[in-house]
Amino acid sequence: MSTAAGSTAGVQAPPKLEKKPVKFSNLLLGAGLNMFEVTTLGQPLEVVKTTMAANRSDGFAGPMSRIWSRGGALGFYQGLIPWAWIEASTKGAVLLFVASEAEYYARSFGASPFIGGISGGMVGGLAQAYATMGFCTCMKTVEITKHKAAAKGQKVPGTMETFMGIYRAEGIRGINKGVNAVAVRQVTNWGSRFGLSRVAETAIRRVGGKSDAEKLGVGEKIMASALGGGLSAWNQPIEVVRVEMQSKKEDPNRPKKMTVGKAFGYIYSQNGMKGLYRGVTPRICLGVWQTICMVALGDYAKEAVEKLTGEAVTAKH
Repeated sequence: MSTAAGSTAGVQAPPKLEKKPVKFSNLLLGAGLNMFEVTTLGQPLEVVKTTMAANRSDGFAGPMSRIWSRGGALGFYQGLIPWAWIEASTKGAVLLFVASEAEYYARSFGASPFIGGISGGMVGGLAQAYATMGFCTCMKTVEITKHKAAAKGQKVPGTMETFMGIYRAEGIRGINKGVNAVAVRQVTNWGSRFGLSRVAETAIRRVGGKSDAEKLGVGEKIMASALGGGLSAWNQPIEVVRVEMQSKKEDPNRPKKMTVGKAFGYIYSQNGMKGLYRGVTPRICLGVWQTICMVALGDYAKEAVEKLTGEAVTAKH
């Protein structure tokens, strides 16, 4: 009896499951890094990706000339203000709040840390789509693809004028056009990116002879995340579908009431499988740039935020 009691006493209890706190410093760090990323190379790559996806019959030079004709170098920043800034400054907060809750409940039902992390990311991505990314991506795409009336000597409607015009004509549904496609993209993005980045990280550790306890260097972190992000572009067809649903490109052959299924069928009938992967190269480049911003600049940004707020940043970047 005493031996059994002693062995029972010697067994360590499993660590208590605690919900990750959502701190202001974490939100500020995420918003700051996202704002920097989108204002530098992020939005130009987004504009190139969207233009290529919307004009699938063009070669690479075609989208470049289209973008340049819409304002020169500033054409590459269409949709930045306010839509890309709204999206960049809010999506991190939505993700942190929802992913923290979802991961906690997944773990409480017995999921492993790996499965809990994927589950949290996927549910967080879903919330991102329906909270802010739906109407932000819609309005960015409208700005990038709408016909420029100035070419005919007419006044070009401003971004808010365009927004209100769509809202008056089509209501909430109009400014959230393509939101279901955005949701599918976000869920599959987070699920595959988390898993593939972990696989890439494991491979890098094996090649470098590092144990799981050893930290990866900045270059190794960037490589793992870039590989995960690049391989996650397998779902580019849903991104092309999203662009087609939100596009203001004038085409009499497009279905009038566009759904995800109708958009997919229309793109395939017009451009085949190749058309469904238009814009995949700038999307991969965008993923690499996002990774560089989060990983390479993360430590500097973390230090600045901690000085500003006076509290430790606990979010991973």
